[in-house]
Amino acid sequence: MLTRRHAISLGLSAGGLGAVGAAGGLFQTLVAGGTAQAAQTGATPVAPFTVPFVTPPVLRPVLRTRDTDYYDVRMALTSHEVLPGTRTDLMTYNGSFPGPTLRTRRGRTTVVRQVNALDMPTSVHLHGGNNPVAMDGGMMDTIAPGRSRTYVYANDQPAATLWTHDHAHHMESEHVYRGLSAAYLLADDTEDALGLPSGKYDVPVVLRDAHFDENAALLYTMDDAFNRTTILVNGKPWPVMKVEGRKYRLRLINSCNLRIFVLRLGDASPMTHIGGDGGLLPAPAKMPVAVLSPGERADIVLDFSQYAPGTQLVLENLIGPGPTELVGKVMRFDVGEKTPDNSRVPDVLNPRAPLPTPTVERSFTLKMDADAATGAGALINGKVFDPARIDTEITWGSTEVWTVSNTSTEIPHNFHVHLAPFRVLERDGQPVAPTEGGLKDTVLLWPGQSAKLQLTFDSHRGVYPYHCHMIDHSAMGMMGQMKIS
Repeated sequence: MLTRRHAISLGLSAGGLGAVGAAGGLFQTLVAGGTAQAAQTGATPVAPFTVPFVTPPVLRPVLRTRDTDYYDVRMALTSHEVLPGTRTDLMTYNGSFPGPTLRTRRGRTTVVRQVNALDMPTSVHLHGGNNPVAMDGGMMDTIAPGRSRTYVYANDQPAATLWTHDHAHHMESEHVYRGLSAAYLLADDTEDALGLPSGKYDVPVVLRDAHFDENAALLYTMDDAFNRTTILVNGKPWPVMKVEGRKYRLRLINSCNLRIFVLRLGDASPMTHIGGDGGLLPAPAKMPVAVLSPGERADIVLDFSQYAPGTQLVLENLIGPGPTELVGKVMRFDVGEKTPDNSRVPDVLNPRAPLPTPTVERSFTLKMDADAATGAGALINGKVFDPARIDTEITWGSTEVWTVSNTSTEIPHNFHVHLAPFRVLERDGQPVAPTEGGLKDTVLLWPGQSAKLQLTFDSHRGVYPYHCHMIDHSAMGMMGQMKIS
């Protein structure tokens, strides 16, 4: 697993791990992997690399007009074979685990009627979407059991890998853990013109972890980072993906509640990063790892033509918590024969526009205390979330710089802002890695680390949240509200 020395050698000091300093016990567990606590999870329920990789189904519209696609989605309990030979009850969108992928295009309106057939309220948030308050899927704007809500997405933003998930406050943690998430892939003409891998070679890869009992039932406990040691990829444990000897675009989505991934190919060859949360990077970046905290996305291109047919290439995870033999593996690529490939990765992807001059600076501190499970210790700026309180007043049209700091000594956090994408200007006063060079909506903060973000609020007005997207933490109250007016 990843050591502090390895983290620094991999260039992660700019991205987080090497900048932590003398953090406490939990961080050491995260880096080293495996503790007595982690060992209590028992033996692996299925041998890694024995289950085939599957791609989530694509959601089909029930109606298409000249400029709008209409969809029906039903949230309900469904039984699935996740572990071979067993059945697990899950919360699903249209019976799929993860939910079906919705593919759409900039300029086309998406209308989704969400029916709640569960026995708990839900709220559907398009993570990374630029939408008015009524369509944001806010934590208190819920759909009652037996009722429905229609969400309208204008898709007036650049192409990006987005995703939908439940956001009903205090319930979002369990609902997402039990299955309520799905990829939402937005394309546009500018991206199409680049010639990136497309069609069946453009693949969503939704990552999550889970804790199963001896009957294959999902076990949920709030803030249970140590026991969720079964790694699932598109709903399957440690799968094998058969690939042709050519380039693939993999859209990595971390849909875990708490787990951070530091992903590396088994032969340590570089991954070509082409995109992040908010769409394409300015230029491709060849990096040895992909670092993803919950909610973050990374688009990478892997060229399997460099491998001989028959090569078995493991996608590894370099960070805990949990036994290395479980959480240290994610999936395996089995390389087949070389096939024709007209795709390419241009040297320039998405040139960055100049940043406006900021007029406001703010500071936010994230802190989790030992009593956080009671809801009293998951804090932003010393306060637990109160839906009746506005924490930050913002003038519409303004550009601001936010310094966000994780003042916890042992626990990592991340920070997600609804509505407004941001640029990460620096981490602890140092330049950021090229993989964070584009627009983002979620930023990882290791214990003791700070990041400076620049945001412009020039689209919609109203009240939106910002929160830790280690989603158990936000369910405990690590969340605030901003009012843009």
